Amino acid sequence: MAHIVHGPAAEALASLSPAQLEFLKKVPKPELHAHLNGSIPFHLLQQLAYERSTSTTADGQTVALPENVRAGLEKLQAGVVLDELHDFFDLFPAIYSLTSNPTTLARAARGVLEHFLESKDPDGYPEAAYIELRSIPRETPEMTRRQYIETVLDEVERYPPDRAAYIVALDRKMEPRFAAECVRHAIELKNAGRRVVGVDLCGDPLAGNMAEFEEYFRAAKEAGLGVTLHIAEVRECPSADTLRLLSFKPDRLGHATFLDEEAKKVVHTEEMCIELCLSSNLLCKTVATLDMHHIRYYLGHNHPIAICTDDILPFRNSLLGEYALLMAAPPLGLGLKEAEIEKIAQMGMDSRFR
Repeated sequence: MAHIVHGPAAEALASLSPAQLEFLKKVPKPELHAHLNGSIPFHLLQQLAYERSTSTTADGQTVALPENVRAGLEKLQAGVVLDELHDFFDLFPAIYSLTSNPTTLARAARGVLEHFLESKDPDGYPEAAYIELRSIPRETPEMTRRQYIETVLDEVERYPPDRAAYIVALDRKMEPRFAAECVRHAIELKNAGRRVVGVDLCGDPLAGNMAEFEEYFRAAKEAGLGVTLHIAEVRECPSADTLRLLSFKPDRLGHATFLDEEAKKVVHTEEMCIELCLSSNLLCKTVATLDMHHIRYYLGHNHPIAICTDDILPFRNSLLGEYALLMAAPPLGLGLKEAEIEKIAQMGMDSRFR
């Protein structure tokens, strides 16, 4: 079952001519900001839920599908309506429940990678030429955080190095000992030749003490890992937190929606690539309209950016759809020219972690 695109991306795609659509498909597009659990194809999630609901215990009892999982799937199927960014995080307990062991996690990772990297169309063009898939390593009764990372890496490494890599993400609510563990595993696995290329900070943008994370990101950089940080996602993010995160010397920034002038100066000086997720911002209502999107600021300053999807499962978008938002005529898109779009795609390629 194909992934169906809805919302702003779908409207932009529908407005393009066949020639414009063909051009966008051919452009080599990197995906640098895709969360594993937010990018699982819905039909695969449904299959995992069905298998869970029809499984039995050792004594022959049927395993009931938890109500939060059932409700979460129904909400995703109906189409997610978000009043604010925090509503988005309520969707994930259901998804996490279905990817809580190495077998189901591997199937989820494989499904995401196949979606982005393997063409389902006769034209032969994949959604992405390259992907850095990111995910927070979770410890469950059935796997350790190390097993989580290794399971994802096993799927990533089915593809050549120039097609796929893994970013280990830290949750802002994570206890320091768990953050330290995740970074230690990332460094050890990188040194062992596994395809871990970076570390990320994500989660509730108003949670956590940023000072507690500094040593872990500095250790990651010293070990040669790339650093990307979700930053200034909502207007309420304290300026002090933003400047603290920028002091970690990240290579890339996720969203960067509400940077003040002091923060922008640092970002421009260090030429930190901004990972922009247009549909995500619009649907989470951190940006009111595409015309007001901060992509215009970065384009106006010739600053490096990468166009990304964030989470195709709740947002029902696609990487092709995000590029359609660049090309479609206003008000459905930004009306950029082919040369401008090629330049943006190359900026993303140049910003890959290696």
